[in-house]
Amino acid sequence: MHDSSVVANQFLILAQNKNNTLTLMQLLKLVYIAHGWMLGLYGRPLIRDEVQAWQYGPVIPRLYNMIRSFKSNPVEGDIDSINEKMDEQEVDIVDQVYQIYGQLSGPHLSRLTHQASSPWHLTYKAEEFGGVYQMI
Repeated sequence: MHDSSVVANQFLILAQNKNNTLTLMQLLKLVYIAHGWMLGLYGRPLIRDEVQAWQYGPVIPRLYNMIRSFKSNPVEGDIDSINEKMDEQEVDIVDQVYQIYGQLSGPHLSRLTHQASSPWHLTYKAEEFGGVYQMI
């Protein structure tokens, strides 16, 4: 289980290797999706940071606060992260998620995470801010 910034940096490396960039929204959603894949496929979390249900989808507040200054611009450089190594299984999940979802826009990724019966859909309450939830 990792700090979300470690996983985010892995996505940034993959994007850079393909001469692509990722926005704040893309990065948040990709880390979230990879976390869900790890839980679904291997029964263990990929990140240890809290995930909250915000109006525009699931958000990892710790990661959001680290990169929010980029707004809608590409996230550039490495995110200041804890020095942790991802294992082969974790790197493979991130690679697969990037291959499938990495070219989608932030709004498109947001719509994917808003689907009916998704953890966000089951948790989000319009009158509350930041409902915390666990992906099952």
